[in-house]
Amino acid sequence: MSVLRIRLAAALAACVLLTACAGTPSKGVKPAAGATADESEIGALYARLGEAVKRYEGSAELADAGERERAAREGNAALDDLRAAAQRCQQLPGCENERFLSAFDGLLRRDAPIATVTGEGEKPVGEDAVPEAVGEGSPVVSDLPETARSITLLKGRPLAEIIAVNEPVKAALEEWLTQYRPNLIQAYINYQYMRQLMWPEYQKAGLPEALLFGFIAKESGGKVHAVSRSGASGPLQFMYATGLRFGLTTSDGFDQRFDAALSARANAAYLNEQLRVFNNDLELVLAAYNGGEGRMGRLAGGGRARFWDPSVYGALAPETREYVPMVLAAAWLFMHPERYNLEFPRIDTRLGSVVLPRSMSLSELSICFGQEGGSRDGWFRALRNLNPAYDHQAAIAPGTRLTVPLALETAFPKTCAEGPWQTLAAELHAATVPQVAMTTGPAARGSTASRGRARYTVRKGDTLAAIARKHRCGEVREIASLNRLRAPSYAIKPGQTLQIPICSR
Repeated sequence: MSVLRIRLAAALAACVLLTACAGTPSKGVKPAAGATADESEIGALYARLGEAVKRYEGSAELADAGERERAAREGNAALDDLRAAAQRCQQLPGCENERFLSAFDGLLRRDAPIATVTGEGEKPVGEDAVPEAVGEGSPVVSDLPETARSITLLKGRPLAEIIAVNEPVKAALEEWLTQYRPNLIQAYINYQYMRQLMWPEYQKAGLPEALLFGFIAKESGGKVHAVSRSGASGPLQFMYATGLRFGLTTSDGFDQRFDAALSARANAAYLNEQLRVFNNDLELVLAAYNGGEGRMGRLAGGGRARFWDPSVYGALAPETREYVPMVLAAAWLFMHPERYNLEFPRIDTRLGSVVLPRSMSLSELSICFGQEGGSRDGWFRALRNLNPAYDHQAAIAPGTRLTVPLALETAFPKTCAEGPWQTLAAELHAATVPQVAMTTGPAARGSTASRGRARYTVRKGDTLAAIARKHRCGEVREIASLNRLRAPSYAIKPGQTLQIPICSR
């Protein structure tokens, strides 16, 4: 690790400490009456911030060109100016400290390859360790750029201090590291391709990325089109009513719960709302997300009791008792994989796009791309996650621009635009399976065919999941199949008549 990188982390630690102090005025010290923002000086500080960031990034380019001593001088000067500007920002009413934290965060995650000015192997006095004030120890300055960890603060406190690694969380860690390790790795891969869509929403809301990953790993495994038996949908598994409350509607037949960016925004808004309700008690908020905020409010007295209190923990449904530690454990592993002999794969998550020259489906693209770029499991999941509005089996019109991993943008002309793999994909996709009439004999007792069907007229505000719950027979996919509704949106409209399975007695 370079000395400049250590200095960058130290500067960040100082900035975090200043922010924490600024949020809690000393006793006996009152803000100046009538203090107003000096807009001109604040604007100059923001401009200074931008220049310092550019200068630091330029030092990385100098290092790449072999000018290591000059790179180190430029980088040190940029850091000094950035820290001085951050300190001045703390003193000015109306200056947004978050801009400086975000700048430090971005530079840390660049992992710029800058060398030290000192002799080989030497370390400047006093800079042989990173202050623990940042709260995350090694991950903040980790030499694992592929994980791209963000600053993990929650409401001004390091997430590592908030997560209690107690016995239930340790048991959840064991689950993730044994039978669910493949699920964790796949969730990480799926998330990495969606990261630039989802993480900015958390970043704007001031929430830690590790928590976002914890949700994704437990809720859907990073599968955008996941739908639970209860009707919770999308990568963050919103129920329809809760999604509506946070702006997830149906637009042109597309259920926005399946949109990665919009669902992350809604999830962040939910968390911030419930953190206020439950006095920033993260475990209670997670329990509310899973088991309902009304129930958690009654059990915890609006945040007066803790999640781990026997009176609360013992009264919860087993699903919620298991859910909270699993989310926390996944977040913890995202921050600290090296402590658990866990290695997340390195992935090129840059995105590109392709324009379809002919009518094609996402399934066809998955076939003709194969394992291009070394993807062991192919590209089906990434293509679906990045283009959630399209049914993977439905033909997409020529001229449509699709989002794809950058490796596929390069490969598209020779693999999918034309040629033998495109022809094969089209042939397989056009295959039809003979329809066999279902028997009505004893062997089929309990099937949809033998149970009979009722009719239901869709009303305003209905969802397929709500209709399935109301009739208590038939799952969402079964009703969708009966009425030829396409996944993932299962779009319905008021006045539409649906066939519903009738329970056999």
